Amino acid sequence: MLRTSTTKSLFPTVFGLLFLVCSSPAVAQTGIPTARLLAANDSTRPRTAGFNLISPAATAPTLEQASQIERHAFDETNRARLKNGLTPFVWDAALCRMARAHSEDMGRHNFFSHVTPDGQRLKDRAQAAGIMHFTLIGENIAYNLGYDDPGTFAVERWMLSPKHRANILDEHFNAMAVGTFVAPDGSVYLTQTFIQR
Repeated sequence: MLRTSTTKSLFPTVFGLLFLVCSSPAVAQTGIPTARLLAANDSTRPRTAGFNLISPAATAPTLEQASQIERHAFDETNRARLKNGLTPFVWDAALCRMARAHSEDMGRHNFFSHVTPDGQRLKDRAQAAGIMHFTLIGENIAYNLGYDDPGTFAVERWMLSPKHRANILDEHFNAMAVGTFVAPDGSVYLTQTFIQR
């Protein structure tokens, strides 16, 4: 996880957390369920990038337009915040559009990382999505297969991991969205993006 504020170095250090969780849920859809998680947090200054991953025509989904998986992950995250005495997140439609694009990119191009194969980091993707002004931005990603409620399951796993939990319970973040992509084989890619504007 990368964590930087305006008072810290402009050259952030990346800390990653990647682990594989294999277990049998109470109700699995098919085969042996699997899951992977990764967390990151980034500084306030997006780098200049000469690319745009997100089509200008892509819509920025409201909470009412969120998929069931996205909505479950959003609601479960806010339950965790309330349980810990924190203000719930506000849904950010622009973050959802960006998160969906990253989840789809991971699913279609067979990678699992905050950095795309062509080197785009969270800040770069935010800039490409038109999200230019923020104080802090962070991200959790997850992949799972074989779970009846992939959104809730992802949040449950994130809350067991100190770095993912730190993003979810960071009092500085005030808005969040989840964007998902379901691959043809049923694999679910989830990107949860946090922001303080």
